[in-house]
Amino acid sequence: MSNPPVRKGKIIIFSAPSGAGKTTIVHEVLKRLSYLEFSVSATTRHKREHEINGRDYYFLTEDRFKYYVEKGSFLEWEEVYAGRYYGTFLSEVQRIITHGNSAVFDVDVKGGINIKSYYKAEALSIFIMPPSTEVLRQRLVNRGTESPEEIERRMARVMEELDMAPQFDTIIVNEVLSDAIDKTVEVIHSFLQK
Repeated sequence: MSNPPVRKGKIIIFSAPSGAGKTTIVHEVLKRLSYLEFSVSATTRHKREHEINGRDYYFLTEDRFKYYVEKGSFLEWEEVYAGRYYGTFLSEVQRIITHGNSAVFDVDVKGGINIKSYYKAEALSIFIMPPSTEVLRQRLVNRGTESPEEIERRMARVMEELDMAPQFDTIIVNEVLSDAIDKTVEVIHSFLQK
């Protein structure tokens, strides 16, 4: 008996506290599942050295971001930290669905909950859980992209975000990265065959 075909045009949402490995898992899942396409979010944060505008994020000034908010261009948006905004363009979702793929979101926890509430059963929400807060802190330090003050600011949000994990369809603990990736691929494939 063959497996049922995957249904395209769905929404896959990844959320996690910063440093949990969400973006790494998303990149690996996109390599393995050709029918998924990444939805590029907008942000007002500064571009990191390795990031490319339009591939990793749409990097906007705060004024430009607020302009798009006023126009109603975002599916969801949030001021995650003071003066630091993140949002999902409706046009990104439409572009991906028009291409016949399923959209993958790499968003903050509140954004993930908002997108899930908008798309309901058409979306699968996945929360990537770190093995512990100590491991999470060390990952942020090892990443070397944030100042000690930024790390403390991110850690202050962690407990609040971990408390929201039960609102997601699936929780995957990222203790061993390869296992977390395999489990994530399995969960997504199963969802898209329903």
